[in-house]
Amino acid sequence: MSATPVFTKNAAPPAGPYSQAIKTPTAIYCSGQIPCDAEGNLIEGTIQQKTAACISNLKAVLEEAGSSIEKVVKVNAFLTDMSNFAAMNEEYAKWFVHKPARSCVAVKQLPKGVDVEIECIALP
Repeated sequence: MSATPVFTKNAAPPAGPYSQAIKTPTAIYCSGQIPCDAEGNLIEGTIQQKTAACISNLKAVLEEAGSSIEKVVKVNAFLTDMSNFAAMNEEYAKWFVHKPARSCVAVKQLPKGVDVEIECIALP
């Protein structure tokens, strides 16, 4: 089975030694995206704005891999504070109208001190 790394300059660069995604014949596995712009600068603002930045990065990675947000089948969201759950959901629902399977967990800390990170799996 072939597995191809995916990279796009239209999303936040990896913060470590990993690929933005790996594309296989049956699925695209996107690494977690934090609220950064394409130059790696952290996004400030509300949890909705930060969630939008995470998902916008995922969208760019998926498009580079030949897929789309509409083909996402599983999402994992990570929050450092569950009091942001409702606000994150408000923005999330605008992007994932087809309601893929999802987990959302609270974590103690995320890379670069951000308060939200989102990863997904999509069909090619």
